[in-house]
Amino acid sequence: MTTENKIDKEITVEDKLFALYDLQKAVSKIDEIKTLRGELPLEVQDLEDEIMGLNTRIEHFEREINEYTSMIAGKKISIEESRIKIERYQEQQNNVRNNREHENLEKEIEFQTLEIELSEKHIREYKISKDLKLAEQKETIAQLTERKLDLEEKKGELDEIVAETKQEEEKLREFAKSIESRIEPNLLTAFKRIRKNARNGLAVVSVTRDTCGGCFNKIPAQKQLDIRQRKKIIVCEYCGRILVDQQLADGDTVAEQQ
Repeated sequence: MTTENKIDKEITVEDKLFALYDLQKAVSKIDEIKTLRGELPLEVQDLEDEIMGLNTRIEHFEREINEYTSMIAGKKISIEESRIKIERYQEQQNNVRNNREHENLEKEIEFQTLEIELSEKHIREYKISKDLKLAEQKETIAQLTERKLDLEEKKGELDEIVAETKQEEEKLREFAKSIESRIEPNLLTAFKRIRKNARNGLAVVSVTRDTCGGCFNKIPAQKQLDIRQRKKIIVCEYCGRILVDQQLADGDTVAEQQ
């Protein structure tokens, strides 16, 4: 028999139960710390996402405002060009040789006048749209400022809680890792699976007042005796949690009970 096999053989079911219960206490304490932080991490993430979205909206508004500014400038140029053409056509009218040329020039002047009116109409429409975008942008900037203040406040609260609990959480995580190294992989996997499916994160519970400490269903007397003997790992037939006796939960060994 190798030294490694000898060590494995010396790890009793009772040792495993103690390790599992200690691991449960450690991860439950970590859960309490997370609960203390509450919804703050999610709130911070939501605010960061919202701020990113508001910044994107502001950028879109800026592009649209610039586009309207450019279109207004383009229409003003068109108006100026039409006016120049009208002036030129009016000068040419003074030198026409017949009525036909005069009428053609008159039509060109009329066309350019309509072009000016149409451009002015577009300018008015663009200005209205631009003003609406400016108003929306201003409102969005105000929202962004407000959300940044909210984020700063929430981050401050979260940082304060994290600072208060960081050292304790790190110690608990190190402690939990050291316990996990003493638990066989299959059993550790089962523990994590039960814990994941349990509403309160409890994978190991004690039998209290003849009931399961997880689902509170009654445990038969014979099964309670088997649990107290710590000869095998027993799970609740109702909720699937690993069961330990109250004395083990209090830290007593079988030898101490006798």
